[in-house]
Amino acid sequence: MSGKTLYDKIWDAHLVKERDDGTSLIYIDRHLIHEVTSPQAFEGLRLAGRAPWRADANYATPDHNIPTTRAERSQGLAGIVDPVSKIQVKTLDDNCKEFNIFELEMNDLRQGIVHVIGPEQGITLPGMTIVCGDSHTSTHGALGALAHGIGTSEVEHVLATQCLMQKKMKNMLVRVDGELKTGVTAKDIVLAIIGRIGTAGGTGYTIEFGGDVIKALSVEGRMTVCNMAIEAGARAGLVAVDQTTLDYIEGRPLAPAGELWEQAAAAWSELVSDDDAQWDAVVELNGTDIEPQVTWGTSPEMVAPVNGSIPDPSAETDAIKRQNMEQALRYMGLEGGTAIKDIKLDCVFIGSCTNSRIEDLREAAKVVAGKQKAANVELALVVPGSGLVKQQAEAEGLDQIFEAAGLEWREPGCSMCLAMNADQLGEGKHCASTSNRNFEGRQGFGGRTHLVSPAMAAAAAVHGHFVDVRELG
Repeated sequence: MSGKTLYDKIWDAHLVKERDDGTSLIYIDRHLIHEVTSPQAFEGLRLAGRAPWRADANYATPDHNIPTTRAERSQGLAGIVDPVSKIQVKTLDDNCKEFNIFELEMNDLRQGIVHVIGPEQGITLPGMTIVCGDSHTSTHGALGALAHGIGTSEVEHVLATQCLMQKKMKNMLVRVDGELKTGVTAKDIVLAIIGRIGTAGGTGYTIEFGGDVIKALSVEGRMTVCNMAIEAGARAGLVAVDQTTLDYIEGRPLAPAGELWEQAAAAWSELVSDDDAQWDAVVELNGTDIEPQVTWGTSPEMVAPVNGSIPDPSAETDAIKRQNMEQALRYMGLEGGTAIKDIKLDCVFIGSCTNSRIEDLREAAKVVAGKQKAANVELALVVPGSGLVKQQAEAEGLDQIFEAAGLEWREPGCSMCLAMNADQLGEGKHCASTSNRNFEGRQGFGGRTHLVSPAMAAAAAVHGHFVDVRELG
């Protein structure tokens, strides 16, 4: 009998019942909740006269709709201008009080983007099953957890039963070996992976990321990679547990301590794929070949090295791909053959659940230190992923570096990652963004998004167009 993958091990440990057709009931250890996908779920409980099966397994925070300016934030709910956003945040507060759900409210120091605070607080632990009404829940797989997004009806189901109906996915290994060049980051790794396999390449799979390059990443870098597993079509991404994982978790507020920590660490160390595990698909990349990446179109797979050019649709032999490229370039206001470095920018956004952690902010600050934002860059936002990230960044003086360079230092939240709050990209504007999606209208109606790493976004803010961050010295 062959060995098991990490996904197999976590799945088997949480399997409650499996039917002949493969439909399975699995137990859910942690449920993360925010203001957008939870109101209908709580109302469903209320109408059915149900209570959460395990209130203590649910954790909530508002992030999508909240303002990030200090003036608005200091007013609490009154500072949320949009009435729908205000209702959603207030409804989350009310529902958490009614159903006894732990919530980090908007102005709690520990509040932040749900996929930042989970690992930060020790809510996310290895070997767990974790769900949230948000597709980028795959982020938490960086800690050796099986984590994925769910829909609103499933949010209600998990609240009511602490279980979920699923069908098991196939196993894909994405191995990145070799060694990264200076200036190449986790964001470049995952964009290169998506560029290789496409946004449908991981459909039907859970992706485990492995190889020397992945092992050398910090946990924060691994989160960036797992965050965008969903953009490769996979529902979940995983990284095996190692000493780097354990060092990150130890001492977190909700992590085990004392003798329990020793027991947990020993058990978690087994959360690796067996040497003889069987994979349904294997993708291999050489980290040495990866360059800083920039998306040019309206899908994460439309990506090129910073020193490359936008591909010419006329050279594409597949009619459907050619049509998609042409449509994307029309929306983006760009032409095939244009050098990536010639793309002029109007805005820069450094933040989101992909790249708003302290390591991301440090890398961006290194680039802009002692420099000034380019005149053609109208707006440059730096939005920390949580209040604790903000506090640490300010203790290190990163906020002063950003502000001295002409970038705006904001309060934690999802901000300009998506057009659900006051931070929106204007129509026709090009934005260098550290977020995870560059779909049409993602950052605002008619906005044009280019996905990059924090260092690349910071360099673009200074120069007003894309540059190879490695050439800045």
